[in-house]
Amino acid sequence: MVSDRIPPHDGSPDPSDRQQPALDRATAELEAAVAAGDDEQVAAAFQRLGGLLGPAGEAESAAVGPRLAALLPELPPFPRARLAMMVGACVERGADPVACAGQVLAGLRGALSGALLLVERWAETGGGDLPDPDEDDPALAHARIEDPDRLAEWHAHRAVIGWWTLHLWQMASFAVCTHAAVRTAARADGVTDVLLELIDRYGEGQHDLKGLTHLAKTLDDEPLLVLDRPSGTGYLLRMDGLTDNFQLHTLLADVLIGGGHLPGSPPDPEAVALSRTEELDGRRRVTAYGSFNLVAPDGTWIWNEGTPSDIPVVDGFRTLVLEPQAYERSWSAGRYIQQVPGDLRLERVLAPAEAVDRLARAARALPFEEAFR
Repeated sequence: MVSDRIPPHDGSPDPSDRQQPALDRATAELEAAVAAGDDEQVAAAFQRLGGLLGPAGEAESAAVGPRLAALLPELPPFPRARLAMMVGACVERGADPVACAGQVLAGLRGALSGALLLVERWAETGGGDLPDPDEDDPALAHARIEDPDRLAEWHAHRAVIGWWTLHLWQMASFAVCTHAAVRTAARADGVTDVLLELIDRYGEGQHDLKGLTHLAKTLDDEPLLVLDRPSGTGYLLRMDGLTDNFQLHTLLADVLIGGGHLPGSPPDPEAVALSRTEELDGRRRVTAYGSFNLVAPDGTWIWNEGTPSDIPVVDGFRTLVLEPQAYERSWSAGRYIQQVPGDLRLERVLAPAEAVDRLARAARALPFEEAFR
């Protein structure tokens, strides 16, 4: 969590009764210093703010989070990234995520673009191990990638800043994107598509963006049409906050088998609870077992390791076909993103004629050997 990275002030574990006024004053001082363009006062106010934010509670964080987010465009790059992490901590403690998200996600986009530029130039200047943001000197990286004939100094600066601050923007963005309202707005505005394209270009780099990718792909209030091949039946369901297909598989078995619509053994109630809202306590492993083979309407397999966004849209609905398992599967029950509660609910059972018609237009699952090609 981002808030774990904000140290407590003076070693005190609990905020005093004076904490909120002090935090408000520190925020106001930073706002005034930024407005005046006084770099020295900005640095001093920033330092005071960091010390006070560590022990802040929910009320304090909720009050200052959006104000701090509004300051992000006005700060120099490195302090801006550190302030973004503070904003993420405020969101984890109760600040309005939607009010904080816009500038945080914009900063993430900029950092990703810069990091991609550094990776490209690093390869062009000899390759080798990429710089370690925790150990290496950014000035040396800047000197290596700068080339007035090909890359203006401003671009080299942007590349270095992006590479050295991406982990901070990632943490802040993860904090805001655990909220469905932020994910919905980002998807509607096209922000999600842009970020996913940048992350895909970045690939398996030095920064771990897998969790953020799962969050960006998470679907909320999304209809799901499910066709069961063996029984010839169909169901319209609705997904909320499902971050991986292991979670979806478990909840499909709960709703359809546990609900008496399909034959089979329903999943362990504890596995279902962990797939919805309960959190793992680390004391024991709860195992979930496969009930179906998840298949797209074109016959390709939908892998448990993927996300529900892998399920294709057909005639306006993400459409999934359930086939008999090709082999037994089991996995550790739970949610890939623990901070996001998940839900899957049945809205209606399709009329028999509609289910038969849709199944007739869906290809049967590819054979095992072809599916793994």
